[in-house]
Amino acid sequence: MGKAEKGTPKYLANKMKAKGLQKLRWYCQMCEKQCRDENGFKCHTMSESHQRQLLLFADSPGKFLYSFSKEFSDGYMELLRRRFGTKRVNANKVYQEYISAKDHIHMNATRWLTLSDYVKWLGRSGQIIADETEKGWYVSYIDRSPDALERQSKMERKEKMEKDDEERMLAFVEKQIEKAKCTTNQESTECIEKFTELKRDESQPLKLDIKVVKNVHMENTSHKVALNTKHFKMDTTIKNNTIQNTKQKSKSDSSTTSALDEIMLLEEQAKERSNRKDYWLHEGIVVKFISKSMGEKYYKEKAVVQSVIDKYRAKIKFLESGEKLKVDQAHLETVIPALNKNVLVVNGGYRGFEGVLRELDEGNYCVSVEIATGPLQGRIVKNLKYEDISKLHS
Repeated sequence: MGKAEKGTPKYLANKMKAKGLQKLRWYCQMCEKQCRDENGFKCHTMSESHQRQLLLFADSPGKFLYSFSKEFSDGYMELLRRRFGTKRVNANKVYQEYISAKDHIHMNATRWLTLSDYVKWLGRSGQIIADETEKGWYVSYIDRSPDALERQSKMERKEKMEKDDEERMLAFVEKQIEKAKCTTNQESTECIEKFTELKRDESQPLKLDIKVVKNVHMENTSHKVALNTKHFKMDTTIKNNTIQNTKQKSKSDSSTTSALDEIMLLEEQAKERSNRKDYWLHEGIVVKFISKSMGEKYYKEKAVVQSVIDKYRAKIKFLESGEKLKVDQAHLETVIPALNKNVLVVNGGYRGFEGVLRELDEGNYCVSVEIATGPLQGRIVKNLKYEDISKLHS
């Protein structure tokens, strides 16, 4: 039976049914497909795409179970944080709002059997405050987000800086007071002097001590010679000081250049440490499927990443066949294009930058990339590993 034509009552009825929530027993979590009835679900389970997803699940069931549980927990906690904040609320009320979205993760796909088990786990892990009442479990969110912790640390640093400024001002004022006290004590001691009266014996005669200065011209010439020798000595000392200053400046310039190189090297190392992650998937890159779990048909076939799920998984589309899969990054590897082609740095210090492949060092498995976007446009980054870059899908 074919599909209903657009505009017909049957077409509109099908659209209205597809909008609302359907029965959970006819939903396939691996394929994220909702069937309307038992016959449709049976046809879906017999399809080739469903069988491929089951093969992937059988290859690593723990990873899929962990990813589904984490996605469910992240969505539930995000709704609790945004919708209710730190208020005390019924856990079932939050769950009903969470499952009202059509594309949510069902609890049947997680490692928790009931909502009570999930709430108890959240309470034991310290993410919420949970208490059980006659009406069920009540939860309240504990805000330990990086933004809240950063705000708290900023407030603590601000208070500490204000205290330090007050202490510095008090110390400065105390020093000024002590200095003023010392100056006043010195002035008082200098001013207090013992003066004696001038007394002269009338019996003694007055004497005048008159000296005649001779050879005034000779004394002036000797004084001029002494001044000239002083000026000559001062000129020589000034020259020596300037030479020493120039030497010190040259040394300081070389030390500053070396210090700048060291600072740049430290910044590069810090950038490498902060941006080096254990996940590398990005949207729009070309990857190669390297798993043999699905047979030789897809082995070493190239595909493009359409979307990234939970950092470690992605939805890919094969370039030749056009088929779509949801796979883990362990089944994929990066693709190195030809020279002068666009690439994306997927890991390391320049993670997320687009560039152009300029050089290829096959002996050391490294490449050189010229950054094409952002503030570092035009910079050539060398010695990037093969697994740190991948071809961009045009």
